Amino acid sequence: MTDDAFFAHPSADVAEDAVLGSGTQVWHQAQIREGARLGQRCNVGKGVYIDHDVEIGNAVKIQNRASIYHGTTIEDGVFVGPHVVFTNDLYPRAINPDGSPKTEDDWIVGRIVIRRGASIGAGSVILPDVEVGTFALVGAGSIVTRSVPAFGIVVGNPAKCVGYACKCGRKLPGYVGRIVCNACGAEYIMGDDGSDISLLAPKESSR
Repeated sequence: MTDDAFFAHPSADVAEDAVLGSGTQVWHQAQIREGARLGQRCNVGKGVYIDHDVEIGNAVKIQNRASIYHGTTIEDGVFVGPHVVFTNDLYPRAINPDGSPKTEDDWIVGRIVIRRGASIGAGSVILPDVEVGTFALVGAGSIVTRSVPAFGIVVGNPAKCVGYACKCGRKLPGYVGRIVCNACGAEYIMGDDGSDISLLAPKESSR
């Protein structure tokens, strides 16, 4: 741990070679394993598990009992709700076909990337080989089996896109063309192909 300007509760288990940025707080019974890297001003809640070599950016909030396994990268400003699980094995088995215990050499790590500003709702499960886009919103209890577009709102099992979210977190009132957030006034331009809706670019509010 190369930065002394962080806080770790005495009951937390932080590996000696984990790196925590200044202002980061690690609370009761959390475990941060070897090689994990957390940026500045992160908040790691009670009972959180962060596996070896996980990469976490700045100002990430991780709520109680979330489990973040090897192969996960979380960018700046992400919210992770309580009891969220980031998985890393598409074909999980404890043993090989011959009955021998599986080792690190017997499986392929699945990768997960959570882009800047995204929010992962409580109790969600993120499967391997998935990217959650910038400022996307995953509804509580969702099972995410495929990548989520930037600003997309997904819910359910399997999670499906039901709209798009503003940076402020509110649902945008439309799908096509120029959209203005009713809550904060931010402006967005969306693609005009109704069969493949995409959020193209946020704009400065004209209000």
